Amino acid sequence: MATTCTISVSSDIAPGFAGINETMTLTQAGTLTDIDSTTGFSIRKLSATGAVDLVTMANELVEPKDSVAAKIYIRNIGHKGVIDKSIGVTIGINAEPIGKLYGGDWLMMPLTCIDADDITVNPENDTTVVIEYMMFYEEA
Repeated sequence: MATTCTISVSSDIAPGFAGINETMTLTQAGTLTDIDSTTGFSIRKLSATGAVDLVTMANELVEPKDSVAAKIYIRNIGHKGVIDKSIGVTIGINAEPIGKLYGGDWLMMPLTCIDADDITVNPENDTTVVIEYMMFYEEA
């Protein structure tokens, strides 16, 4: 069974912008073969500042191939059903910031899966926030 991802973007702030509707099937590098592994869907509650590993690459039970077709999905889902746009969580690779997700924001991006390249999250304050995430990858 294939793993597919879909994004739909509409906006009235760009004149003439007709929107974006894209779907991609997650496949192994350079092939049409479906991606074969995942960390599984996880949820993590954070209640303090300071970078923590969301995914520690060296600790994955099944070794992902380095520098191939891996992807990660991360979403700041707020806390107890409340999405607070004022609470941000900085996402990084080895604590090197790549962006901030505020309540309700999400990302899906490619990964290298090199053992040293852990995916980190760092809440901007000690307000409890919940992150959901899932990594897709090829087995080594």
